[in-house]
Amino acid sequence: MSKQPNSIKRQRPLEGLRVVEFTHMVMGPTCGLVLADLGAEVIKVEPVDGDRTRHLLGSGAGFFPMFNRGKKSIAIDLHQPEGAAVARRLAASADVVAENFKPGTMKKYGLDYESLSRQNERLIYVSCKGFLPGPYEHRTALDEVVQMMGGLAYMTGRPGDPLRAGTSVNDIMGGMFGAIGALGALVQRGITGRGQEVQSALFENNVFLVGQHMMQYAITGQPAAPMPDRISAWAVYDVFTVKDGEQIFLAAVSDAQWRTFCDVLGFSDLRDRPDYATNNDRVRARPILLALLRERLSTRSAAELAALFEQAGLPFAPIRKPEELYDDEHLRATGGLAEVTLTDGARAGQTAQTTLLPFTMDGQRLGAGTQPPAMGRDTDDLLAAVGCTPAEIAALRAAHAVA
Repeated sequence: MSKQPNSIKRQRPLEGLRVVEFTHMVMGPTCGLVLADLGAEVIKVEPVDGDRTRHLLGSGAGFFPMFNRGKKSIAIDLHQPEGAAVARRLAASADVVAENFKPGTMKKYGLDYESLSRQNERLIYVSCKGFLPGPYEHRTALDEVVQMMGGLAYMTGRPGDPLRAGTSVNDIMGGMFGAIGALGALVQRGITGRGQEVQSALFENNVFLVGQHMMQYAITGQPAAPMPDRISAWAVYDVFTVKDGEQIFLAAVSDAQWRTFCDVLGFSDLRDRPDYATNNDRVRARPILLALLRERLSTRSAAELAALFEQAGLPFAPIRKPEELYDDEHLRATGGLAEVTLTDGARAGQTAQTTLLPFTMDGQRLGAGTQPPAMGRDTDDLLAAVGCTPAEIAALRAAHAVA
């Protein structure tokens, strides 16, 4: 089937869908971000003094603009009866409600699934939690907490030194699984006419991530070693320090790749050794083989090796820092980054580039939607849309129930 002409505006798949999210930090906002990039109208309900991630320092400085682009913002004080009432009116207008607060929090305001679904049986309600219902459900969870208790930190660090992964992997993926659940519920609602509650959780996400290591134990009877100390499935699959102290990751994960590896590097003596003939042979000899390769590669530059490996179709990777990805030629050429205008802090009003969802639809990236919202930017318009009169809106503002 031919693609639509570029002159025809492409419709995103979730256009016309309304999502109201009562979320904070990373997990819940990621769920809303995915739905927003897919075209849904996503309304972020913030406290009247703003989402706390607008002003985090250090590793949290990028949270708000990264995970809240493409959304509208309304500021409501749920602690006030008037604020909770208007939040319920807003939620009643939604196809999807998403939240990531402690169990029982939303029920206090009549914003839980049981309460809202009585008025709207088509509602899909996404709860992003630390744990699915069970013995742990009332514990306070953080990404790092579940990485420690769920085996991921053990697998990431060296033996005796558990180390969290270098990004908010459970928060982000937990939010993504919440969005996946919402999409499945939307399909089922189209068949049955009824919504449902979807639950996603940090701990269960983490367990899913380490499932391959659990299965390794189930099959081999041997506990999986931490990744820095693991028995690799491939002999050549490592970081090498080369000329001038540069580093590069090189790999050869099949017998054909091993032969090519030896040919492009001029290692015919290694290629022809019977004890290196198969991958498993090389894995058994890995400590000796790697020491030999490190010595031979130490005089080659990273650029030279990268050029050889790219030409030969072998796996390789430069060792990069996150900030260096802004200059990545592939991301720049393929539109993998999009500009957003920052809303808070010293750089408010300036632009920065953000990353997009990592897939295409009809051959195109989805883009970043609208800009991250200023706090409460859409409060008046959204209140009017759910039937509040100008006098009611003024009264809510006077009572500091909205901002």
